[in-house]
Amino acid sequence: MSNIILECQDLHKSYSEVGQTLAVLRGINLKVHRSERIAVIGASGSGKSTLLNVLGGLDQPSEGTVLINGQRFSELGDNQRGRIRNQSLGFVYQFHHLLPEFTALENVSMPLRIGGVGARERDQKAQDLLTRVGLAERMAHKPSQLSGGERQRAAIARALATQPGCVLLDEPTGNLDKKNAANIHSLIDELSEELGTAFIVVTHDEHLAQRLDRQLLLEDGILVEQCAA
Repeated sequence: MSNIILECQDLHKSYSEVGQTLAVLRGINLKVHRSERIAVIGASGSGKSTLLNVLGGLDQPSEGTVLINGQRFSELGDNQRGRIRNQSLGFVYQFHHLLPEFTALENVSMPLRIGGVGARERDQKAQDLLTRVGLAERMAHKPSQLSGGERQRAAIARALATQPGCVLLDEPTGNLDKKNAANIHSLIDELSEELGTAFIVVTHDEHLAQRLDRQLLLEDGILVEQCAA
């Protein structure tokens, strides 16, 4: 069994604006291994979120290939891509995107419900995950009743619900104070080690980037490995 969870080969992404072509990604190659923690850094507008969306199959590349567990996204139909996203990938955004009308437990169990998991099993898995991220006492609370740090931890628990091989995080600590950001940093470390989950983290948070396994700089549409200090 391959240790590579996610891979992209010669990835390009361009947009047409007012008759001109804007090249955002220009020939990116990347291999992400099980339990690996990767930071993607770069200036605002450099295409970091675009890269994350293409890697996660939320956007299609102009050229190149994305593979999840060895399967090429481009060769799959919409339903198959959706199934792989649900089973193999998790997403966490700067704004948590929890559903406001549902409790933390219901939010975390939602990917399992979509995947057809029975009520008892999905509730048990959601309870286990919320306990793991320190929200055992907050399961019945709706997002409006949770703090910013609690909402982000609930979003991470939701991203892990289907036990994906890789979680993609877009500025997960961007709206948090230092204490809550540090809690998210520790949580990523623990979950990577305990569950073997890989994390790709787009971030401006230098402290978070420096504690991960690799730091990749996206500049002029090219991804460059940064050497450790």
